[in-house]
Order: sequence, then structure tokens, then C-alpha cells
Amino acid sequence: MKLSKKIQKLSSCILATSFLIFPMFANAQSGTYTVVSGDTMWKIAVRYQIGVNELITANPQLKNPSMIYVGQKITIPSIDDVKALEQQVINLVNKQRANYGLPPLKANWELCRVARYKSQDMINRHYFNHQSPTYGSPFNMMESFGIRFSAAGENIAYGQRTPQEVMNSWMGSTGHRNNILSRVYNQIGVGVAKTSNGTFYWTQMFIKSP
Repeated sequence: MKLSKKIQKLSSCILATSFLIFPMFANAQSGTYTVVSGDTMWKIAVRYQIGVNELITANPQLKNPSMIYVGQKITIPSIDDVKALEQQVINLVNKQRANYGLPPLKANWELCRVARYKSQDMINRHYFNHQSPTYGSPFNMMESFGIRFSAAGENIAYGQRTPQEVMNSWMGSTGHRNNILSRVYNQIGVGVAKTSNGTFYWTQMFIKSP
């Protein structure tokens, strides 16, 4: 749906337990980490709340990322600017929920990572849809990344320039607002990615954690 003269589009998707309802950023280097006994790339990724793939990409010197050794230096990529935008959206969601007397949604960093991948995938594959040619449906995508849920939903948008602008767009649409204000969900992930010409793609993922 075109909301203004600027290109701005929205779409929402909800999955309940038994039914379906349809109502490029650059990584800056933040430093290095020295491997200690017991470390794996997964453990380091979790420690810094980034994806293993991002960690591997930032360390092309690793011949075999599954075999790291004590004392080895691992470059930790920083996406603090992106995380800051995502956190602003989460804060705005919980502000809206508070206005309606609803409990806040807990930020889930793993779900944020999945949402970030979805936003980047829409840019990379030149589409705007809940169904990804790479990952399938949002629910298949969450499951493939090990996210467990009994209910889930997704909002997507592009063209909005700020967290407040995209939240205004979502809150102005019944389907998106229903996801944001749902009493079903208890966790949220937000992912943002930017095209080479500066257009933001936004993804919200909501889940009810078992």
C-alpha cells in the first residue's frame, strides 16, 4: 500500500497454532576477541549477539571456522548502529502496548537476527513479500533458525526513513496494528537492512514462546 509520495509499503502476516490469517549495511570492526578454552564460533556469536555467518564473514583468515584454538584472535563485527534502530522500534512497540494496557514484549536477540536476515533477503532477492524465495514462509524461516513458538506473526515494510515513521505506518494499518497489540505474543524481534541507495527495509517478527 502506498502511504505517500515516497515509496512506502507494508504487509502483515499472522500464524496461530492451528490456522493462518492474512489480515546493506556495512559491518564496522568493533575489536578482537581472544579465544579461550571451550570456545566455539557459536559461543562467541552468542556472547556478542550476532550471527555465526556474520562472524565467519568478518574472519576470512579462518581456514576452518569449526576448529579454532586458544589464543587465536577473532574479529568481532559491530552492527551497533543497526541494533540501535531495531531497539528504537521495539521501544516504540512497547510504548504503544502500554498505551493500551498491554504487557511489554520481550526482545529476543535471536529473533532480531532472523528478522534482520529477512530484511536483507528482500533486498538481495528483489522482492517484498512474506514468502521468501530463500527461506519460505516466515514461520518456516523461524523454525529453520531454531526459534520455537506456538504462535507467530510478521510485519514488513520498506521506504520509511526512521523507526517512528515505520511505526506510524504500521499503527495506521489494521492488520499490522493487530500484530503489534496482540495479547497472544510475548516476544519480538526487529530487523532492519538498508539498500545501497539508502532505502530501509523493516521486519517485525512476533512469537508466543512455548
